Amino acid sequence: MSKELLTILIAASPLAELRGALPMAILVWGMPIFKAYLLSVVGNFLPAIPLILFWRHLAGWLMRRNYYLNRLFSFIFEHVRRRFLKHQAIFENLGLLVLTAIPIPVLGGVWTASVAVFLFDIPLRRASLMLSLGVLISGLVVLFLSSLIL
Repeated sequence: MSKELLTILIAASPLAELRGALPMAILVWGMPIFKAYLLSVVGNFLPAIPLILFWRHLAGWLMRRNYYLNRLFSFIFEHVRRRFLKHQAIFENLGLLVLTAIPIPVLGGVWTASVAVFLFDIPLRRASLMLSLGVLISGLVVLFLSSLIL
């Protein structure tokens, strides 16, 4: 498998994401910085939209199949969205951007942000813009940290 494809696949994975792919491409494989950044950003954003659609589909399917899951999900969605309405303007844009841009494992990234988009029922068009900006910022942060190691 080529280094480029491996970079994209690592960036798309839920554990490593961009914060693992970019340093790997630069420090281990000696890839040029711009190429590594571009491939990592593209790879990290690739699963974003399918993930959001998957969470929506999975929850709908589970809610149709099981009465108790329907009640549980309905309670969670109602509770989260009711609390979210108080701070909708902040969370919908800035919060999603920051959540995506944080290069800390499990606390940030596209996979975590996709769950937030699903839970808060953020429109897909706005979510994709914030996710893409967050991935770009996260890539710059990881690139800066990787350059310190060089």
